[in-house]
Amino acid sequence: MLHLPLPMLSALLCLVIAALLWRLDLGRGAARVCFVGLFLTFALAALLVGLRFGYGIDRFTVVQRMLPLFTGPLMYLGFLSLAVSAQILRQQAAVHLGVAIIANIVFLLLPPDMPGFDWAITTSYLFYLAALVRLWRKGPDHLIHARLDIAPHITRWMLSAAGLLAVILLMDTAIALSFAMDAELRASALITYGSVLLIGFLLVMLASLPTLLAATGSAKPQTARPASSDADAVEADARALLERTKLYLDPDLSVQRLARRLHVPERTLSAAINQSQGTNISQYVNRFRLEHAAKLLRETDAPVTKIMTQSGFLTRSNFYREFQRVYGQSPASYRDRH
Repeated sequence: MLHLPLPMLSALLCLVIAALLWRLDLGRGAARVCFVGLFLTFALAALLVGLRFGYGIDRFTVVQRMLPLFTGPLMYLGFLSLAVSAQILRQQAAVHLGVAIIANIVFLLLPPDMPGFDWAITTSYLFYLAALVRLWRKGPDHLIHARLDIAPHITRWMLSAAGLLAVILLMDTAIALSFAMDAELRASALITYGSVLLIGFLLVMLASLPTLLAATGSAKPQTARPASSDADAVEADARALLERTKLYLDPDLSVQRLARRLHVPERTLSAAINQSQGTNISQYVNRFRLEHAAKLLRETDAPVTKIMTQSGFLTRSNFYREFQRVYGQSPASYRDRH
């Protein structure tokens, strides 16, 4: 009977999740590429661990040791891509992935028994754990390139990703210490425990993805891009609806809800806004929120924090950043000048 080590099962689950993520529309293709790349990296790492400890095939150990330095960057860049411009994302990708590549090349040139590689991996995990938590604290409003309806899900994923990175950090540190003390049996046991934890996490994620795919309509076929006149008409209807009902004041407004009110397919609405206004739905709705906030700043003495919440923003950082971007000054300065 064929023996299937637990890491092999982890690898299979990672491949299935990568395939599902490729079908998920997050609002930006770069995010999907990063997350698919992350789970393909997980799959390859788990496969190599299974070959090494399950079947005694250790000729790929060098590759196995290189992969962890890409975990943090891919995870972080996937979430960051939904919060920054394309230019900034390219710069950040060059820095984070470049550092990982250079670090791997340096350690490839050093003697195999040279200490320090495990510490580099630990440092990478710690750095990206802190970076993810920092990005998560900015809230869903910071994810300006994410689909409006999926941004709250993504913030929860970000926190889960930080937790997963912390668990991987603890497990890898314990395994490295076991090898350093020549306790290979203990290391093998820790790999088994880590695989069980990872499989549990993957199963939970695998169970949630089909629901999310159905909810966001990612499995539906693409609709045709609307003609210019049609796009302008859909945008005009959306503007009229938002101005009449003030739906933008609801921080939980979703693209599905807006599309249903307009009686148009979700993808038609998204494409129309993008074609007509050169922006995504989230940024489009934020325009109305900022106009409302500016009016309150001019006409009332309410605290800025209260105006922020009354205008549909969830986080202070995003409100101040967006206000500065559109009006070129802080909300307080805007109030003083008007």
